[in-house]
Amino acid sequence: MKLCRFQLKEYAAQHPHLTPREAFDGSRAGILEGNAIHEISGDLWGQRERTGRQFRVDDVHFLTPSWPSKIICMARNYVDHANEMGSDPPKQPVIFSKPPSSIIAPGDPIVLARISKRVDFEGELAFLIGRRCYHPKPSDDIRQFIAGYTCLNDITARDLQRLDGQYTRGKGFDTFCPFGPVLETEPPTPDAPIETYVNGVKKQSAQVSDLVFSIDVIFRWIAEAMTLEPGDVVATGTPAGVGPLAAGDSVEVRIGGIGSLSNPVVSPRD
Repeated sequence: MKLCRFQLKEYAAQHPHLTPREAFDGSRAGILEGNAIHEISGDLWGQRERTGRQFRVDDVHFLTPSWPSKIICMARNYVDHANEMGSDPPKQPVIFSKPPSSIIAPGDPIVLARISKRVDFEGELAFLIGRRCYHPKPSDDIRQFIAGYTCLNDITARDLQRLDGQYTRGKGFDTFCPFGPVLETEPPTPDAPIETYVNGVKKQSAQVSDLVFSIDVIFRWIAEAMTLEPGDVVATGTPAGVGPLAAGDSVEVRIGGIGSLSNPVVSPRD
């Protein structure tokens, strides 16, 4: 099942100056079936009911499926990407975070950082938490805590990341975390492709089975350190092929069985 949060384009046009958070707070929830969205009451996880109203996909603007309390990401979780970054894959999961202020919706512009000379794309598979979890038991099936799976682009000011020697600043700029547009409740198959395109040209390509650390391992590693709350986002890492973006580009993350996330790239604002 594909779940989503959205606004009617008519409403968005009447409120052009809403922040991403304000837009999310005024959003509707729905189930995507073909070219129709069936509105639901409640949240995307837990109990929900169809309201009887439905909308055409062409009439809506998709928003992020959640507004998380935290976004936790994996570093160097593909062998080839670790190699292109000049290192070996880590012996244990390496995590970092992006602030919620970096979130934008599908279709919203990625704004290049004024103080960076190289801003990269990083297409990723992400999953959203559906139930609070801390210190899961070894016997726990972690799927009970996952609401679903989505596309995410871990935009990175690469030069600043290398300069700082850690990830917070280079990955934390406003607009550096688009994700969505849908939340697929079924887990991706091991052979599901994870691909990134810039201006229609394929730049990254891998499969879910190529992850160094599986979703189960990632989830347990994080939940041993911090409480995962409903709506939190966990990004599983990016494949090899990362590269720079320029103003005027369009970048798209496609994941088999889940969907496609696309955003334009624009110059820094005055």
